[in-house]
Amino acid sequence: MNKPLRRIAIFCGLLVITLLLRDNWLQYVKADTLATDTDNRRVAIERYATPRGDIIVGGKAITGHTTTSGSDFKYKRTYKDGAMWAPVTGYVSQAYGATQLENIEDGILTGNDDRLFFRNTLDMITGKKKEGGNVVTTLNAAAQKAAYDGLKVRGKGAAVAIEPSTGKILALASYPSYDPSTIAGGGASDEKAWKALDKKNNPDDPSLNRALREVYPPGSTFKVLTAAAALENGLYTSADQKTRSPLPWTMPGTTTPLKNEGNIPCENATLRVALRYSCNTVFGKVGSDLGNEKMLEEAKKFGFTSEQFIPVRASASVFSDDMNPSQTALSSIGQFNTAATPLQMAMIASAVANDGKLMKPYMVDELQAPNVDTLEKTDPEEMSRPLSEKNAQILQSMMETVVKEGTGTAAQIGGGVTVGGKTGTAQHGVDNSEKPYAWFISYAKLSDGSAPVAVAVVVEDDKAVRDDISGGGLAAPIAKNVMEAVINSKK
Repeated sequence: MNKPLRRIAIFCGLLVITLLLRDNWLQYVKADTLATDTDNRRVAIERYATPRGDIIVGGKAITGHTTTSGSDFKYKRTYKDGAMWAPVTGYVSQAYGATQLENIEDGILTGNDDRLFFRNTLDMITGKKKEGGNVVTTLNAAAQKAAYDGLKVRGKGAAVAIEPSTGKILALASYPSYDPSTIAGGGASDEKAWKALDKKNNPDDPSLNRALREVYPPGSTFKVLTAAAALENGLYTSADQKTRSPLPWTMPGTTTPLKNEGNIPCENATLRVALRYSCNTVFGKVGSDLGNEKMLEEAKKFGFTSEQFIPVRASASVFSDDMNPSQTALSSIGQFNTAATPLQMAMIASAVANDGKLMKPYMVDELQAPNVDTLEKTDPEEMSRPLSEKNAQILQSMMETVVKEGTGTAAQIGGGVTVGGKTGTAQHGVDNSEKPYAWFISYAKLSDGSAPVAVAVVVEDDKAVRDDISGGGLAAPIAKNVMEAVINSKK
């Protein structure tokens, strides 16, 4: 063979070897990755070829499915009361992917989870069509409706309810919201609805899960945590011990006195009186006296500075480190840099109600196979102990005074139910120029001493007259309705 032909033969041989190597790389090394790649059209077609399993609340499905036409995707998702449940379910869309429970539990809902392999193999042998499993939530439908309807009247906000003894989430509402059914397909109407959800096109940002992803200044509701820090660190040992709180009180390192709202009895007030009247001077000085390190330590015990996974991710609530005494004072009354999700504030109320034990919040009770056999069950898990039992009960008595004769009377429930709570009105915006947020955190105790529910509500009412905005006036009635819904569902 002459030299030119030999070179061509060698070159062609190298090309064949390269093709073989590439072919083996794709078939064996990259096979699994390509088979599950979301950009692989066959994967998407297979995903929507069978009905999706359901998300369950109180034994009833809040999701469904319907067939589609004019597409190689056979089924698309439907939702019942979609806007009310969107903060729980998220969405699954032929065009825009999936979020929240629809995304996290996608393997169960589509039937592709490894735990369903044996069943899927049997179905393939017998010729039975593959089915998706179910996600059973901890949610209480009546509590969710009470929360959503209350927020809808006010225009904007969020509410979270927790069962203190277990950490089960009973309500998770956010308003304004959206119906995930409107973006479940891939047509022109879905595209229009998708664009309408974009914050650039809708400043109300209806797709924002305010219960989990928005952090607000908590205002005076944070004083419950500050009171807990005072008791836990031995700064004060009872609810009725007078505090060392002069009036006026000038914040350390400044010439600025910390002001209270109106002419209220805050000078050397007891913790009970200070919580009842929401004395800034008392709790600001408590925070300053304890110092940044001890306040931060207590805040972390309640869950601050860490993301929560329920299993949907919740943003980390904020309590800063490296603050000077005056900044610590402001942070200790829920201002300065302090910011919290509604979930976080419900966790505070829940820990107090549960005698100081904070249970890890969760909203998936169990995962089911298509034949409703249980694949996985969530067991309640203790997260931390921010308070001793003794100090938690002291704080309960203080919060109950707030509802009996303080700023939280709108949350009172009759029939032998005792309610503890704390109102808050959180300033925000440049120089506090924006309308305040109205907060209320609370729990309800039955006559047997059990506490079936703790609630946090935040209201952003842009239409309210500024002077009429208060946690007791706007948020407490919503919390009351949610607590009543939970209590009535147990009868």
